[in-house]
Amino acid sequence: MPDTPHISRRELLRGAALVPVAGALAACATPAAPPAATSSSAPVATSAANPFGVAGNKPLEVWIFDGGFGQDYAKNIHQPLFKTKHPGVEIKHNATKEITKILQPRFAGGNPPDVIDNSGANAMDFGALAQDNQLQDLTPLLDAPSWDDPNTKVRDTIDQAVIDLGTYDGTFSVLGYVNYIFGIWYSQKAFRDNGWEAPKTWDEFLKLCETIKKSGKMAPFTYAGKFPQYLYEPLLTMAAKIGGNEVLVNIDNLEDGAWTSEAMKTSATAWAEIGAKYLMEGTAGLDHVQTQTAQNKYKVAMLPSGSWLENEQKTTTPADFEYAMFPIPDITGSDKLPYGTLHSQPSENFIVPSKSPNPQGGMEYLRAMLSKKAAGDFSEMVKTVSVVKGAGEGRQLSPGAASATKSFADAGANVVYYRWQTWYAQLKDEAIAATGELMSGRLTPDKYLERLQKKADELKNDSSIKKYQR
Repeated sequence: MPDTPHISRRELLRGAALVPVAGALAACATPAAPPAATSSSAPVATSAANPFGVAGNKPLEVWIFDGGFGQDYAKNIHQPLFKTKHPGVEIKHNATKEITKILQPRFAGGNPPDVIDNSGANAMDFGALAQDNQLQDLTPLLDAPSWDDPNTKVRDTIDQAVIDLGTYDGTFSVLGYVNYIFGIWYSQKAFRDNGWEAPKTWDEFLKLCETIKKSGKMAPFTYAGKFPQYLYEPLLTMAAKIGGNEVLVNIDNLEDGAWTSEAMKTSATAWAEIGAKYLMEGTAGLDHVQTQTAQNKYKVAMLPSGSWLENEQKTTTPADFEYAMFPIPDITGSDKLPYGTLHSQPSENFIVPSKSPNPQGGMEYLRAMLSKKAAGDFSEMVKTVSVVKGAGEGRQLSPGAASATKSFADAGANVVYYRWQTWYAQLKDEAIAATGELMSGRLTPDKYLERLQKKADELKNDSSIKKYQR
């Protein structure tokens, strides 16, 4: 993820205001009806084979976030599959690490592309896009025949969480393609060679950190110091384990005192201790690639990340490294959620801009992506878990993907998530900055949480900000 300032909701809306707002997206009258035509050309008839009425010669512009998964999957899997049914459509492929910087001005100018993988540290603010009616209603995609089987709807081939988390103000408009599975990542080889075991309690985790520190072989722990959102993820997951899922629901809903709950205080205090005692030297000045590469060189034992990690580090990881992950350990002995609880949610979020030239083609592109073959090939190529049901069946999973898949299966119903960081960009920016201060010792746990509560209260009381609930 690039070290690029995040454009706030007000900045995005101020840019978007340069273009006349067309009003709320019109819902389609029938499940498989195409969106409103955006050009003067005659609409194409719809059918089971072409449910959105894709014009056979209308170009399709695709932008991919060139991050942990790269861009080859789009060029070598999704786009060739799309072309099997629409060979006359020219696909204009683009990729960037700076989604907001490159594409926000195009929304402001009224000429956004047709498909965007809006992901990474510099993703555009989904809440602002939804508030300004910039996102195509993807409900027709859910009710269209699946790419593989005309008798099965797309909605029946994907995890329900995709629909739940991709819905903004009652409209499904964001497609999360990957089940991000978060945890603490390590090398099975390093642990095996040194006789270390993945901890199941926080006391065991602290003892492991102390053992590794005293060994002098490597530092116990690190995180992407330049991108502290890598650290607030386990902090929030720990708080949910301690106090239950309502801890995260209350934060999402901007409830009074949500950030300063006892569960959040316990978690912030625990991670502040890690910051004070067990971080790899220089962590604060390093980005995610630098800290992950240090782990590949056996300079540090553990770090928090998601299931994209293995693919992101494929060029620097030793062949026998054997990535694996473990969930947040039990904290208090009376945690409300059991051992194995995970933070996991659909991410790598794709959108079709409502004002793009070819939203019909954009939705068809997503339909191709959600085929079992495309999702399975993707999972195998980038060593991760797709949201398409059964896409990994019969596939040869890498060590990290196998570990994440097992952890996800073991968690069962004990999966938590949060949405505030995609709903409220200003709160995300504040959390990033404050978490860095907490881990460097410049903020006490109490002051850290007070700072975040203050920002949440400001947003709650700002009538210009669209509020969301879960």
